[in-house]
Amino acid sequence: MDVLLREVKDGILTLTMNRPEAINALTTEMLRELGQAIKEASAPEVRVVVLQGAGRGFCSGQDLREFEGQRISYKNHLRNYRSVVEGLAGLEKPVIAAIHGAAAGAGLSLALACDLRIASADAVLTTGFSKIGLIPDAGMNYHLPRMVGYARAFELEVLSGRIKAEEALGLGLVNKVVAVESFAEEVARLASELAQGPTKTYGLIKRALRRSASASLEEMLEYEALLQEVAGRSEDHQEGVRAFYEKRSPRFQGK
Repeated sequence: MDVLLREVKDGILTLTMNRPEAINALTTEMLRELGQAIKEASAPEVRVVVLQGAGRGFCSGQDLREFEGQRISYKNHLRNYRSVVEGLAGLEKPVIAAIHGAAAGAGLSLALACDLRIASADAVLTTGFSKIGLIPDAGMNYHLPRMVGYARAFELEVLSGRIKAEEALGLGLVNKVVAVESFAEEVARLASELAQGPTKTYGLIKRALRRSASASLEEMLEYEALLQEVAGRSEDHQEGVRAFYEKRSPRFQGK
């Protein structure tokens, strides 16, 4: 059975972590498959990516059984996570995490590395790492405090409580909570809307927001001007302007 399922339709690449018997616990094989799939998502026919889990949950984190009876170098193993997290963050297209059921440990880290998180009402999030005497990894210490602030991030990482969907929404960990019965439909609707948008512009927005994490106001003003010059030369910008004057919806091609 393939540990990662790939499907491209109407500009939407859906990546499904496929170990439902283990709530899609991450293995070296799955991480390498994810890393490769994210690289391939740079293809022009892909305009948005959806990351989801098969079965009853999103992802329960690292499968510790993979290392049973072995002495493991976490430093070496985390190289597999680094390629995935950097790939998600650096991909110049929108990435949606579709979270249902459990998103725990490194599974939550992957969700936080995505651009948007849509949660089913049955979703439960937890940092998880402190429960087994480890620190959060896979980028959680970068993304989490930027979303919720230092004090709340420390609380979530140290106490490692269970965060239900509505609480996650209130904390800003997810963008939207959707009823279980309409979850798949809402994820598909959002992905379709993004797939029809100005893909190049979305990528430039990602660049700008990530740069802002470490830039001064003066640096950001300069960087915005640089990126706006690039956006202004895009075909989608020209189409957007035409559509504005013609009082119609733009037909973006992602170029």
